[in-house]
Amino acid sequence: MSKTVLVSGGAGFIGSHVTVELTQAGYDVVIADNFSNCDETNYKGVCAILGKELPLVRMDFCDKAAVDALFAKYPIDAVIHFAAFKAVGESVDEPLKYYHNNLLSFINILEVAKEKGCNVLFSSSATVYGQTDVLPVTEQSPRQPATSPYGNTKTMCEDILRDSVKAYPGLRGIALRYFNPIGAHPSALIGELPRGVPNNLVPFITQTAIGKRACLSVFGNDYPTPDGTCLRDFIDIVDLAKAHVCAVTRMVEGRMKEEYEIFNVGTGRPVSVLELINSFERVNGVKLNWKFAPRRPGDVVAIWADPTLAEKELGWKAERSVDDTLKSAWAWELHLAGK
Repeated sequence: MSKTVLVSGGAGFIGSHVTVELTQAGYDVVIADNFSNCDETNYKGVCAILGKELPLVRMDFCDKAAVDALFAKYPIDAVIHFAAFKAVGESVDEPLKYYHNNLLSFINILEVAKEKGCNVLFSSSATVYGQTDVLPVTEQSPRQPATSPYGNTKTMCEDILRDSVKAYPGLRGIALRYFNPIGAHPSALIGELPRGVPNNLVPFITQTAIGKRACLSVFGNDYPTPDGTCLRDFIDIVDLAKAHVCAVTRMVEGRMKEEYEIFNVGTGRPVSVLELINSFERVNGVKLNWKFAPRRPGDVVAIWADPTLAEKELGWKAERSVDDTLKSAWAWELHLAGK
């Protein structure tokens, strides 16, 4: 009998790709989303890729009654929680909006999950490491004080999950700390679809390449790195999605070694902002209009993962090259433009 996974925020960028991989791995998936950060584009793309419609529930996870009703309707074995606000700058301007939504939505899920003896996978972030002195970072690297309310909600939700699984028998949890997810599905039917001006680098690159943005700004060229720009661990979105399948399978098959586990999800390979731009131009044959701009406050100089633990325990590792990922990102942008 197949297991059922609830994907909160499943119509978004990461959630849609995870939904595809889970379904193709044999799981029954229920998508729930309030569409505050997205429209139905990726949901329709998911259904097109899979050749069938998946259950879609329009709801807000801050509404406890709606969460109760959802768990009463579906036999949920595991939850993957993506339903959170995610704009760093906005979180600085509106911290209460972020603390209310990101914490309450997760607490409501845990309240029901502990009664059902459910498995919970939390979508965390490498932002919890801050600017560390030792690279690459492992799961044992100390967390640093968050540089934004958004980052702080990731740290707090990790702690809430850790304390909850310790207190409530039958509740199990995994936190996946993502590095920098980029790209799109090879079908070009789902991908990153930011509202307004993109906060992330690759959608800004693709929107500049297609003419939606006049110029790409590279923030800082005087960092202590080989080419003066920041170093990041860019991971393909499909590789990232497959890590969720491995983690959920570990939970539902009872293979966790502790009730709460943490895994880095990255490639282990640092790539600079300039290297990424140059790769995009080379693999897609497109010239970008870009310029250097002053550093942004809060940007860390360099961070990349040591993904050894995920490979050992989850049997997962990143496989797609940066070149292939940037081809998929450009194919998605062309698809959106109808080209």
